[in-house]
Amino acid sequence: MSALLDPQLLTQLERLQLRTRRRLAGRFAGEHRSTRFGNSLDFADQREYHPGDDYRRIDYAVYARTGQLFIRLFEAEDDLHLRILLDVSASMGHHGKLLQAQRLAAAIGFLALTRRDAITLHLEPSVRPPQRFSGRHAATSLFRTLEGLQPDGGTDLHSAAADVLARPGPAGATVVISDLLTPSWEPAIDRLPARGGDVTVLHVLAAEEISPTIIGDLDVVDAETGEQVPVSLSHDSITTYREVVDRWLTEAAARCRSRGAAYQRVMADEPIEDVVLKGWRAHGVVR
Repeated sequence: MSALLDPQLLTQLERLQLRTRRRLAGRFAGEHRSTRFGNSLDFADQREYHPGDDYRRIDYAVYARTGQLFIRLFEAEDDLHLRILLDVSASMGHHGKLLQAQRLAAAIGFLALTRRDAITLHLEPSVRPPQRFSGRHAATSLFRTLEGLQPDGGTDLHSAAADVLARPGPAGATVVISDLLTPSWEPAIDRLPARGGDVTVLHVLAAEEISPTIIGDLDVVDAETGEQVPVSLSHDSITTYREVVDRWLTEAAARCRSRGAAYQRVMADEPIEDVVLKGWRAHGVVR
């Protein structure tokens, strides 16, 4: 079904569900806890039908009168709107980071779609407008879209976050998948919780970035600007570099958590099964 995920993992994902730390304020008849309680599904409103919506909720009385497809919305348990903010900047193209990010997006997207949750995939706004996916059958389209992504240029996560916040809809949940190698990640994480839903940061890194092993004189190229910088690496400078990186990682995790966001570091070469089936449970992403 997908080159990104093994069929056996897809089967295991079907048994999981996104965990929401806050009660939702939506209106759909879904599988997540709501601010409203009760055993009945009370009619609340209508909205336009989108491909992938449950056809059983189509209001045929409205269709008979107007010729337009609308679905009935209910109070009680809620569907979750999942927003995936995916970093496709040039720096993600190194050491397998983008491939891991694609796998993460495919896994959490598939998990949501099988639970009738709607998904919006956000890239940096100037790269591609947001794409919406709804219904289990949309998983194939989501996988195809993710597989076609290529790393290019810089990503302004702050602009991407602003685009997420500007979109209408319930609070839901937002998942940021990035190496955070852009100064704009901090204001982005600061702003996203303002939407009121859950925020999760999947911090994708490569072992070569955390602990380089090359020693000597070399030219380092900034992947996103193309700027070349001559660097001389010694054992002492590598030790200092590792200390700086460790401090940055600690501060990044602390900043995310201080804003109410869940944080998980994911290595580019880490088996996706371990990340999803073990790490996501441990970090409260799924249940």
